[in-house]
Amino acid sequence: MENGGAEDPLLPRPLDSLHNEKNTMKRRRPSSYNNALPTKDILLKEQNDFGALYPHPESLSPNKLNCKQVLLLLAAYISLGVVCFSVVRNQITGKKTNEILDAIYFCVVTMTTVGYGDLVPDSNLSKLLACILVFSGMAFVGLVLSKAADCILEKQEILLVKATHMREKFGKAEILKEVEAYKTEYKFLAALGLLLLLTILGTVFLYEIEDLNFFDALYCVCATITTLGYGDKSFSTKAGRLFASFWILISTLCLAQAFYYLAELYTERRQRSLIHWVLTRKLTITDLEAADLDRDSAVSASEFVLYKLKEMGKISEDDISLVMQMFKNLDIDQSGTLTKSDLLTSSDIQR
Repeated sequence: MENGGAEDPLLPRPLDSLHNEKNTMKRRRPSSYNNALPTKDILLKEQNDFGALYPHPESLSPNKLNCKQVLLLLAAYISLGVVCFSVVRNQITGKKTNEILDAIYFCVVTMTTVGYGDLVPDSNLSKLLACILVFSGMAFVGLVLSKAADCILEKQEILLVKATHMREKFGKAEILKEVEAYKTEYKFLAALGLLLLLTILGTVFLYEIEDLNFFDALYCVCATITTLGYGDKSFSTKAGRLFASFWILISTLCLAQAFYYLAELYTERRQRSLIHWVLTRKLTITDLEAADLDRDSAVSASEFVLYKLKEMGKISEDDISLVMQMFKNLDIDQSGTLTKSDLLTSSDIQR
């Protein structure tokens, strides 16, 4: 935190003073204001130069998959599995209905690790294909379909908020604020509600179409959703396997998302409890000594903020060291502050 004996100012001025200064500059606009402004070409050049040097993280990350792309990938994945298992259909034992339908059903049951046992590989080639499909399928579900389910549940959050505050006049801004404040809670409730709906739908289907009694139907649904897949009860008709090809994929994924959000909700609540304790507990002399980073027997606003953020677990000493090193690299003139000339000089050096 020192630079030639001088303190590095992390928060040199209060935010209020910066806001007031900004308003003062607006009121004191000179008559030659338009002439004093840099031209559009200069602004665009500076923006492009800065963007080239410091690109936004989203521009470096791969493009997010939308629902259409996810469906296309899923269709391609299942189509490849169908082709493979259609070739080795005679090497798979069990109750069969339709060549294409059985292949789709077998792919879904394998990739979701349900594994009823009503269709079983019976040769070295079919077993090898099953091993490849189950590992690639688990990766596909974890990396692609879970992201798609997360996007779908985000849309359900807004509907859930609207339903919760049906009798209140909630505008779009209030709804988005409510969703952001309780994001994980609403995602968990949306996943739980969808899971309950899928459980009822699967139970009714097995009861009506597969001719199972109510308890056997519910038992089969629970064994399927949790990927137990004992195999004593399963989908054996053409209509049942067509339904199962979609229902199994959605329901198992929904259960996984529900448990994920439950764990995330528990973690967030513990974090909120820690933050509340940090902000409400009384400070001690030991705290002041620990917060005094530059050892000048006084704690500045920036030191206090950093100390509290570390106590909340938001940042660590390594994070602070990395940011301070970046600051010192940008502070070309070693003045303890960053100016436009520092950034321009730094960009010239990097070129």
